[in-house]
Amino acid sequence: MHIEFLVEEPSAEAALRNLVPRIVPGVDVQFRVFQGKQDLLSKLPGLLKGYRRWIPADWRIVVLVDEDRQDCTKLKAEMERAAEDAGLITRKIAGGGSSFQVLNRISIEELEAWFFGDLQALHLAYSRIPRSLETRSKYRDPDAIQGGTWEELEKELQRKGYFHGGLAKIEAAKAISAHMDPDQNRSKSFQVFRDGLRDMVNYPRS
Repeated sequence: MHIEFLVEEPSAEAALRNLVPRIVPGVDVQFRVFQGKQDLLSKLPGLLKGYRRWIPADWRIVVLVDEDRQDCTKLKAEMERAAEDAGLITRKIAGGGSSFQVLNRISIEELEAWFFGDLQALHLAYSRIPRSLETRSKYRDPDAIQGGTWEELEKELQRKGYFHGGLAKIEAAKAISAHMDPDQNRSKSFQVFRDGLRDMVNYPRS
């Protein structure tokens, strides 16, 4: 099985290179990184039509973008429509199981919410961040953090003496994801991504 990941920025690739082997071990992966969300979405219809012309039977495609305070329903519909217009089978069309070619997923509201979903990993990557952070009400639901999750991550790290010049998103993504346990993450959008990926390759859920 081979999976092509279409992601909007290098930090997503950095995190997924650590996470995917833990979610679906033994799967071959390749990443296509775009110049932001709009770049990916604008090119997605043409890309998927290109894949449709030659995609092997054992290849799958995962499209991952940030919500970025956009209407999640409309964003997902746009992604689904691009795949359907290309003649590819999405999870929605297949209705479950592993008989689909395209998995569209949205991190809510940004990838960094997934890092807040595993505060043990955040502590292990940056030891001055206390494990007790998860007891604070604003972090109990990582997908509901207000004001931007990457900004909030930057704020917490800077309070403890990290990244004075601004959050290095790729560096942080590599460091935190290296310690993440996919089966313990509290972010609902991460759980949906994880379970969809496992269903795509017919890998048993935990």
